[in-house]
Amino acid sequence: MMMVTNETISWRRVGRVARGVLAAIGLILFTYFGGGLTLGAIPRATSTMPAAGADAVTIFVESSAIHTAIIVPKQVAGVDWRDWAPGQDLRDPRYAGFPFLAIGWGEAGFFRETPRWRDVKPGTILHAAFGSDRTLIHVDHLPLPRANGDDVRILRLSPEAYRKLVAFIQASWRRGGPHYPGYDVYDAFYEANGRYSAAHTCNSWTGDALAAAGVRVGWWTPFPWTVMHWL
Repeated sequence: MMMVTNETISWRRVGRVARGVLAAIGLILFTYFGGGLTLGAIPRATSTMPAAGADAVTIFVESSAIHTAIIVPKQVAGVDWRDWAPGQDLRDPRYAGFPFLAIGWGEAGFFRETPRWRDVKPGTILHAAFGSDRTLIHVDHLPLPRANGDDVRILRLSPEAYRKLVAFIQASWRRGGPHYPGYDVYDAFYEANGRYSAAHTCNSWTGDALAAAGVRVGWWTPFPWTVMHWL
């Protein structure tokens, strides 16, 4: 006959608590992903992009499977980005000669520590998900991108729509703040405005930026595919 001790009862209680916690976490994740997919598939009613004519500005949206970014020309429609992301901020200033910038926004730790899926760590995700006021703008200096229908999409905006997009991006950029080395010699990070959380991710920022220009996107775009689905 098996003897039931206080220690056995305690371990059973621990097991029940652990199972309860895991079930709660699973429910939260299921609700979060389900909500993101559902709201990401519903278009915003405010999406009213003006028709693009002969003077349209060509931009791109790229996805790295974790982060999304908006690629803009350095000089077009009266907008000059060169003072915002100068060559001396790069480890190799020669790359400042490229004519495009890829601009993204995100939480500092998550952004700098997770350029690829294999770099993702649970602690980094949890810290960012619970909210952080430490946010960064990430900027890549690029040659002319090539839209491939997969991880790079092309958009043509009227000058008016483009300037609205620019205004949104620049409002997120802490002008005059410090900058930091990027992943490579052709990119850099800049201090940003805004609070990051599970509800407001780097990808929902991209969706909000596009929506500010009138681009048709989902109500909430927390994941890369909820952004790229619309483009």
